[in-house]
Amino acid sequence: MAYLDNIAVFVRVVELGNLSAAGRDMRISPAVASNRIKELEKHLGVRLFNRTTRQLMPTEHGTVFYAGAKQVLEAITEAEAAVSALSGQPRGTIRVTAPLGLGRRLIASGIPEFRDRYPDIEVRLRLSDHHVDIMKEGIDVAFRLGVLEDSSLTMRSIMECERVLVAAPTYLKARGEPADPRDLVAKKHDCLMLRYPGVREHFWTLKTPTGLTKVEVTGPFDSDDGDVLTGWALSGRGIVNKPRFEVEPFIRDRRLKVIMPDAPPTPVQLAAVYPHRKLQDPKVRLLLDFMAERCQRLIRDVLAGKW
Repeated sequence: MAYLDNIAVFVRVVELGNLSAAGRDMRISPAVASNRIKELEKHLGVRLFNRTTRQLMPTEHGTVFYAGAKQVLEAITEAEAAVSALSGQPRGTIRVTAPLGLGRRLIASGIPEFRDRYPDIEVRLRLSDHHVDIMKEGIDVAFRLGVLEDSSLTMRSIMECERVLVAAPTYLKARGEPADPRDLVAKKHDCLMLRYPGVREHFWTLKTPTGLTKVEVTGPFDSDDGDVLTGWALSGRGIVNKPRFEVEPFIRDRRLKVIMPDAPPTPVQLAAVYPHRKLQDPKVRLLLDFMAERCQRLIRDVLAGKW
């Protein structure tokens, strides 16, 4: 078992690039991770990494060993999943990621209940509005608000979510309320943008009576945290494009106002994406079923004013 643990640490170090990140991911100290790599190198009789001040790069031997080691770990995972399916007692670890707002509101709050139902399943949750490379970082399930772009992944649609443009009454009083999409540019409205390295969308696509219109919006504020944008909107700093369920309570208490309701942003798809082979894992299917039902129920409750 210790040898398999050493292999698992080696694989994560290759994938994450350093001992500290691999240690955090596997809940062990960098010193323990380093010792496991040394034990593996001693067993194999070769050096597996070239060490620099910032990163560990696999040697030629390390690259070759990684390919085989990855297959071994995947085979063990699939074998464990098959046994779980036969025994009816799913167990093991699921690595989950989600955007910050969605994760805080809908996913994180459901994990304790999921654990109560399935105490042998451990869930490790990572929240980030940055794009997470599922394959590289060993993620089992990613909940996303957007469009599936990676054809190597499988998508399970959960529901389509309405989006709205909203701003605080104080902002609209000071700057005027845009009457149509052209006003966003012509009147130089401050649009609050979700931006981070690699983001592609620097425009808003709006559904107008004459069809879809792309508006290249600008503004003095942007952030990689969607909740920060909502906070700026509430303080009167600009217009934000958000899934309605995230801002519905503020719309209801009139702290935010929906603008241009006849030209709303295109809806966004709430979905779970995962490597295709994970569909065969009973614990992953259980989590997908649980979270899909929960997200649908909670979003409907929010929009109905029940939550």
